[in-house]
Amino acid sequence: MVVSKPIFEIENTYGQSIWMDNLSRDIIESGELKELITNRGICGITSNPAIFEKAIAGNQIYDADIEAGIKAGKSVDEIYEDLVFTDIRNACDIFLPVYEQTNGLDGYVSIEVPPTIAKDTATTISEARRYYDAIDRPNVMIKIPGTPEGLPAVEATIAAGINVNVTLLFSVESYVETAWAYIRGLEKLAEAGGDVSKISSVASFFLSRIDTNMDNRLDAKMEAGGNVEKLSGLKGKVAIANAKIAYQKYKEIFGSDRWQTLANKGARVQRLLWASTSTKNPEYSDVMYVDELVGADTVNTLPPNTIEACADHCDPANRIESNIDAANQVMSSLKHDDVAIDINEVMDELLEEGIDKFIKPFESLMSSLEAKVKQLATV
Repeated sequence: MVVSKPIFEIENTYGQSIWMDNLSRDIIESGELKELITNRGICGITSNPAIFEKAIAGNQIYDADIEAGIKAGKSVDEIYEDLVFTDIRNACDIFLPVYEQTNGLDGYVSIEVPPTIAKDTATTISEARRYYDAIDRPNVMIKIPGTPEGLPAVEATIAAGINVNVTLLFSVESYVETAWAYIRGLEKLAEAGGDVSKISSVASFFLSRIDTNMDNRLDAKMEAGGNVEKLSGLKGKVAIANAKIAYQKYKEIFGSDRWQTLANKGARVQRLLWASTSTKNPEYSDVMYVDELVGADTVNTLPPNTIEACADHCDPANRIESNIDAANQVMSSLKHDDVAIDINEVMDELLEEGIDKFIKPFESLMSSLEAKVKQLATV
């Protein structure tokens, strides 16, 4: 694997960290993950129920641990956690040098609390703490959905001194609420005598899913006889415009006097993390969600195919603050009579879909794991 100059340039010149959106035991045990750190500059990794379903279901690499769990009389839920926690711990150990070299800026491994509790604040808080204690690594990040019920859990988990990755953020408003939840959590931690300099958090702001949803709506309006020029001009533009506006909000919040009080105690900003960055429409550049959103104090988490595409032909430049007026114009044009798309309705729909897209693979994984336990128990 040849060293990728574009990714290292994004990180070293423009101050954006590139993480990978994929985790499996195969890449841990084969040495591929270490190689990606060395030659692709990957400095963090995220997981979710869909990723673990893909990694575990039908993969014999986990069979020995499943059999050990069966012999120990463990339940399917306990076996699942053993498998996942082992992968997360091992990935944390591989990324520990990155964590140490960057003084805790990078080197994180994210694990999500069960998606089935996305709307249960109290259980999310207790599970986040249990996961953090069980994994027992300084560079683990607990993923909590940015639902109305999830944000109080984010605040409480940060206040407990736990790193948090707030996931499934689509609207600028939900991002703003997330940032303030982080700040309130740090304030509570500081009041309790905790060390705010040891806490790290990212706000995972989703991209391609927005364009997929919006493009479908725009296509439907054109097919119904709408203004083709105006409608087609918005295709593939909304997600990046939305992200650029969120970044401006980030600068406002983390430039405030309230934040400065925490910064004086060593607190780190909560970085915006660009998620869902694989381009779904083949008509668009396969690195558009990388090239267009390079900027300081951000993270971009890429699936393997996008990492390789970026390594080959990304064109790094500091674009996060370019064309802000145009971004605002894109978002305001959605309200025009010729377009008439309620962006809040879109964002609410995407959040519900996002939770569902994690619940279904989680339930599928648990079902396939249960079947495998029964199969191996009879061997």
